Amino acid sequence: MRLLVIGATGQVAQSLASLNGSEPGLEVVVLGRPQLDVTQPDTIAAAITTNHPDCIVNAAAYTAVDKAEQEIEAAYAVNASGAGHVARCAAAAGRPLIHLSTDYVFDGRKATSYVECDPVNPLNVYGASKEEGERQVRSEHAGALILRTSWVYSVYGSNFVRTMLRLAASNETLKIVGDQTGCPTSANDIARACLACARRLIAEPGNPDLNGIFHFCNDTALTWAQFAERIFDLAGDPAIRETNVERITTEAFGAPAARPANSVLATRKFRDTFGLTPATLQESLQEFFSLYQPS
Repeated sequence: MRLLVIGATGQVAQSLASLNGSEPGLEVVVLGRPQLDVTQPDTIAAAITTNHPDCIVNAAAYTAVDKAEQEIEAAYAVNASGAGHVARCAAAAGRPLIHLSTDYVFDGRKATSYVECDPVNPLNVYGASKEEGERQVRSEHAGALILRTSWVYSVYGSNFVRTMLRLAASNETLKIVGDQTGCPTSANDIARACLACARRLIAEPGNPDLNGIFHFCNDTALTWAQFAERIFDLAGDPAIRETNVERITTEAFGAPAARPANSVLATRKFRDTFGLTPATLQESLQEFFSLYQPS
């Protein structure tokens, strides 16, 4: 199975790249700008023609949630129009497509976890651009699989876990938002989920049960403050384990972009369809620390 993964510097793309050759017959080709730029359809088509993938994973995204409030055009160019370009090129080449999306397409007003058919109503530019990307993918590629996930972390790049460990190394107390709830999800687990999806899409072309929107996240819903406490509990450095967490409100934090108070995703549809149960938060964080190298 050869995967073409778009978005070379993203957390999920790097996690997928780390799986290259991890099992017989698995080849993961990861491409990003300038060689493959989702805002330039010709580069997408050329990459598909050159690499002959069995399946395409679009992990490219503009993910700077607060910065997107000012860089609206840039966010939509990648997350909306870019997603549409990828879907159109994949469909033209007759290749199955997995497109990664986000819990931030929801407004957070629901009291329970969100299922795939719940109405979307994004609160910020990032969420709105990703929701428009979903629309364009569905319009351009009838067989595409859209995988929504949430609160992604990994040993790669910039994310909440790495930020917490860096700040805790020099602060005894950290003020963390305690009124937003979601499901922190390991990029490694998302990568494994993508492989499971790709295998089925390749083996069962045209199966309508594999198309449309699915939710995938790790199994534990908690606030950012609770997540920080879990991170510190598992840290190897005793000083970090003793870091105090002071809960603050979203309003007090004062981020430019609004966030949903609840963005917990229900994963039953994914589990029933693909037979893969998401890992526990404990398991995924332990894997993170087994791979993490402080900078």
